[in-house]
Amino acid sequence: MPDLITSIRTALGEGGKPSSDFDLNPDFKEPADCVLRPAGVLAPIIMRNGIAELILTKRSSGLKHHPGQIAFPGGKQDEGDTNVIAAALREAYEEIGLPTELVEVLGTLPKHQTVTGFQVTPVVGLVREEFYIVPEPGEVEEVFRVPLSHVLNQANYAIQSRHWRGQMRSYFAVPYGPYYIWGATARMLRAWTDKMN
Repeated sequence: MPDLITSIRTALGEGGKPSSDFDLNPDFKEPADCVLRPAGVLAPIIMRNGIAELILTKRSSGLKHHPGQIAFPGGKQDEGDTNVIAAALREAYEEIGLPTELVEVLGTLPKHQTVTGFQVTPVVGLVREEFYIVPEPGEVEEVFRVPLSHVLNQANYAIQSRHWRGQMRSYFAVPYGPYYIWGATARMLRAWTDKMN
């Protein structure tokens, strides 16, 4: 465990190139008047039986944006947030009941730009102990865990495509069991994977 955390801290401290939903779609152009809104998401690592796991959520199927998709807990930075890290921690508490005081922030990944106009900072945090999970009603359908080793293995990633807004769009996917992890979440995880390998 100490070796893993040290490796993660080192990798996160090396900086890196920002990513975006456009990385695999060079022909897709964002609107010229696009104003990016800052957001933070938390990639919470927790230990169970000596195995590092990543906590993820499945968004409610009734949501207007990204219904049913796999996501990190997180959201846009509000006026009351001191920075995007504070936004990620606040949202994690609101969405899954993760107490902020249990999270040791290990660092951040390079920012990620989404097609929906957000500039997302992924915050990697170590959850010091188990906590009582409380999914936010109407927003979070399920909270689940994936072995960290699965999403940090480049061999588990694939590039897939689907039609989106009249165009064929390519994206990363890293499925795990019944969970189809793709799009922005998979792209941010892939950026983390590349830094660790």
